[in-house]
Amino acid sequence: MYDSSLLLEKLEQIDDALAKIERRFTGINSPDDFLDSDNGLDMLDSIAMMLIAIGENFKKIDIETEGKLLTPHYPDIH
Repeated sequence: MYDSSLLLEKLEQIDDALAKIERRFTGINSPDDFLDSDNGLDMLDSIAMMLIAIGENFKKIDIETEGKLLTPHYPDIH
């Protein structure tokens, strides 16, 4: 059995990361906006890192729940 408080913490981290991504996309209207300046590249890097963190948390959740949380609802995720 998994620790539900740790699961909730990981889900909250995912939610926080998604909010950061949404906030960092403010003012981005095209892919070129990321490439036009060092600030844009920094934003792209930070968004990529948030996506990596989200993926890692989902991977940990899947391992800790022995696939019981995600797999029944999203069978295409491996």
